[in-house]
This record gives sequence, C-alpha cells and structure tokens, in this order.
Amino acid sequence: MRNGYLFLLVALCTLSQPVNAQGANKDVFKGKLFPPNVILENQLELDLSKEQFTAIRKAVVDVQAHVAEHEWDLREAYQRMLLELDKKPIDEQRVLDLVNAALIAENQVKKQQVTMLIRLRNLLNDEQIDYLESVRD
Repeated sequence: MRNGYLFLLVALCTLSQPVNAQGANKDVFKGKLFPPNVILENQLELDLSKEQFTAIRKAVVDVQAHVAEHEWDLREAYQRMLLELDKKPIDEQRVLDLVNAALIAENQVKKQQVTMLIRLRNLLNDEQIDYLESVRD
C-alpha cells in the first residue's frame, strides 16, 4: 500500500517540472515560444535592443518571484501529504485535498511560465522570431 502512495508522490513530483523542461519531443507549443535561455544564447545574432534585453530580464525575474511563492505552497502540500500517509488509517479525503492543493500550485507555476514565454515572444520583432525559428529546426 505504501508503495502505491510513493508512486503517487513520484508522479506528483514529476508534474512539478517546468514547462520548457518537458523535452523537445513534448513541445506542446510546437516551437512557437522561446525560453529565455535560447533568446539570451542568441542575443548577439538577434541584435537585441537595450529595451528588449531589459524587458526580457524583468519578465524572467518577475516569473521567478511568482514561481518561488507557488513552489513553497507545493512543498508544503507535499510535506503535509507525507505526514498524512504515515497515519493509520490514512484519511483518504485529506490526502486527496492535499494532492489537489499541490496540483493547483503546480498549475499556477506552469501558467506563470507560459505567461512569461508569451511575453518574451511579444518582445521580439518578426526578424528575431524568424531567426529563432530557423535555429530551432
């Protein structure tokens, strides 16, 4: 029984990976959005303006602050869930409530990450987008 709960915990932890870390084969945006590291790695080729660079940095810093808050909620839900799983009998509804809290926090993290990716794309001009699409292929 405990192995089943450990599997659940591992599955939930897997969900907590960032959107852009799902791997190239699992790009749900089909390469239409660009993570900040790709933009910055190609900064010279993109000829980013000072305004673009500053706005990109701000977008990344803003999302990191929001994500950190939700990651605290996520960790707290996992810790509480582990405590509940040690009880006999296990309060099924309480564990499911904690799983739900963890999933809500995870959803907020992903939403913040996607928002950032959209904002980054909107900061780029057509030529910069074309360049990033060409190096992606």
